[in-house]
Amino acid sequence: MSLTAELQRTITHIATAGKGILAADESSATVTKRFGALNIPCTEDTRRRWRDLLITTPNISQFIAGVILYDETLHQNALDNTPFPQKLTQLGILPGIKVDLGLVNLPNTKEEQVTQGLDKLGERLAAYYEKGARFAKWRAVYTVSDILPTPLAIKANAGMLAHYAALCQQNGIVPIVEPEVLLEGSHSLEQCAIASENVLHALFHALHRHKVVLEHIILKPAMVISGKSASPRANVEAVARATVTILRRTVPAAVSTINFLSGGQTPEEATAHLNAMHTLGVALPWNLSYSYARALQDDAMKTWLGKTENVAAAQKAFYRRAKLNSLAATGKYTAAMETEGSVA
Repeated sequence: MSLTAELQRTITHIATAGKGILAADESSATVTKRFGALNIPCTEDTRRRWRDLLITTPNISQFIAGVILYDETLHQNALDNTPFPQKLTQLGILPGIKVDLGLVNLPNTKEEQVTQGLDKLGERLAAYYEKGARFAKWRAVYTVSDILPTPLAIKANAGMLAHYAALCQQNGIVPIVEPEVLLEGSHSLEQCAIASENVLHALFHALHRHKVVLEHIILKPAMVISGKSASPRANVEAVARATVTILRRTVPAAVSTINFLSGGQTPEEATAHLNAMHTLGVALPWNLSYSYARALQDDAMKTWLGKTENVAAAQKAFYRRAKLNSLAATGKYTAAMETEGSVA
């Protein structure tokens, strides 16, 4: 199979209407915090059992097209001793991998960061491909305030995202390009919209300069949303309309799929906002779906609590939330479904 054909096969699978991506690529430090809040011991084995619970949820492939793995998980076996990438493939789900190495401060700025990990990335991608990964993720972050993000941070992160994306495509791996305009702060919806538009314009200019094939990328942006500590916060329809407006201004129709991050929204918020984008009556040239971590996992983790006897109930909770997001990705979700027993 040619490189182009393989990339196209991956993107076609991920862009299936009504399916999304599970982001299970949290670092060990992040999982430690989330487990700690629920008094779940965080060890290599409990992390393995948690991710096995998610991946082996019966019939979850109806709603999940791909799973982003952390490096540790990519090299682990599921509880039935099948390597996780192979297990996912058997279940009809594509394995992906987080490849960035985290954030560092951007010199000559205040409160702004860039992402590290470009050194020897091509070699790592080749090894990840051999392990079974068919898509990858690189995250850049942007703080919003009256003066942020600065042009320096926008341009630096755009260049790194584009460089990463080009390396991915050279290695037969579809890149998730993740420019996260952060939810933290008191910024207004309008401030977030301006920042998001500037970030996305710079990103697609950089992708063009690096000769990245847009048909073979997954865009994973934040929604255009007021800051977590803003008062008042924008309502669901306003968030949906602002998000779609900025995407239509900046994202070429050549991009097949946009899979939003949840970015600290509650599961209910993330689902409602996604659904509302599909009910605005506005033409969407791309598939709009989800690539959530906490917004898919929270209900299940609170049910599981690290206990074997809770696995089945936790899988049911995960299945339910994934189904609700699948419905939202086609505009068929309603808030009443959050309390309806029939959605299971």
